[in-house]
Amino acid sequence: MKPRESHTFTDTLGGILAILVYILVCAIFLARLGDADVVERILGLLLILFVVPFGYLLISAFQLERPWIYVLQIGLMDAFLIVELLLDYVFNVPFRTVRWQTIAYVVLFFGATGGMIGVAGQAGKKWYAAAIVGFLIMSILSFVQRLITGM
Repeated sequence: MKPRESHTFTDTLGGILAILVYILVCAIFLARLGDADVVERILGLLLILFVVPFGYLLISAFQLERPWIYVLQIGLMDAFLIVELLLDYVFNVPFRTVRWQTIAYVVLFFGATGGMIGVAGQAGKKWYAAAIVGFLIMSILSFVQRLITGM
């Protein structure tokens, strides 16, 4: 691995995407709390569209010889977005009613969103700090909405 000289376009893109993921997921949780099903679905579809730029980051990671942990972080996010698409939008699987399926989904969700902290960190300390704050807010909101809605 060669030493990094400066932040690249892909680093900044990763930072932007990480922050946008946290904002969108928080908005989804707020829509769920507000019983706004249509808004929740639209925001969810918008989030799923992020599979394209994350796919670009994944390909770039190999070209830029990023560490394996970075590849794993991007790969987890892409995997989560694909699973979300298939379960909630393509097959409409009611997986949230089965405990082990819900646990597996939540582990993938937090693995993917937690990995975004590392992705944002590639863009610099400010992006890293913003991602940590975003992840904490999103995490608290996820547990609050789960407590209130049961979803």
